[in-house]
Amino acid sequence: MTDSVLIEGLAVETVIGVYDWEREILQQLRVDLEMAWDNRPAAASDDVRQALDYAAVSEYVQAFFERCQPALLETAAEKLAADLMVTFAIPALRLTLWKPGAVPAARQVGVRIQRGDWS
Repeated sequence: MTDSVLIEGLAVETVIGVYDWEREILQQLRVDLEMAWDNRPAAASDDVRQALDYAAVSEYVQAFFERCQPALLETAAEKLAADLMVTFAIPALRLTLWKPGAVPAARQVGVRIQRGDWS
């Protein structure tokens, strides 16, 4: 599949980190998502019900980080990817989680994963 739906730079606030002080504060993460989706049915029908609802996906990501407060970005990425694929029937996705300010000398650090079948 070559079609995708994109969400870039979604800001979320969550408790994340391995240090005691990080478990006591909210930190901002940035989320980039590329989700494999066949856009042809929505394009042919001009029917939003045929499209991947990026607003609903964005709301889901926000709620995910309200309830899931992992220590590691890696854990967050794996759990979020699995949840999104099941909840929205997404066949494949690329997910990047950015943690701005985690390393003072870097603009941001992050993890990127790719899951599912992109064929």
